[in-house]
Amino acid sequence: MDKLRKALSGQENQDNDSSTGILPNVNQMSSLEWSTRIKGFIACFVIGIFFSLMGATALILPLHKKMAVFSIFYTLGNVTSLLSTCFLMGPMKQVKKMFSSSRIIATVIALVMIVLTLVAAIGMKNAPLTFLCIIFQFLALTWYSLSYIPYAREAIKSSMSTIMA
Repeated sequence: MDKLRKALSGQENQDNDSSTGILPNVNQMSSLEWSTRIKGFIACFVIGIFFSLMGATALILPLHKKMAVFSIFYTLGNVTSLLSTCFLMGPMKQVKKMFSSSRIIATVIALVMIVLTLVAAIGMKNAPLTFLCIIFQFLALTWYSLSYIPYAREAIKSSMSTIMA
């Protein structure tokens, strides 16, 4: 358990980091007890699920409001759930991992799809485009999440190539 705690909190490779500068200061200010991190993660994740469920209840609204309200709550739920992982790793380590070379493309696409979903729903009020953006947002966030599971993306790629062949 201690090894997992050290790996998630960024204490495992501290000898590589310099002790001066803004990043170590932010990490030091954001350090929380392990039990507090777990409670924060669970609370934030549950709030994210709650927002997503609220979006699902919006599907009973009239058609012209349905898609916008659903997409706003769905996106808010996804963002809140993503932010919940900051409690486990710390915000700086989370950002570093998000933009590492192995997942930078997945991160950028997921963030772009979040923004495009909100633009299509709020700015353009285009229900079919919003629905399409929600589908792509789901796929992008799934691909991003799979990047944290060793060999998961490779397994999906080989499965898809087998299906398509």
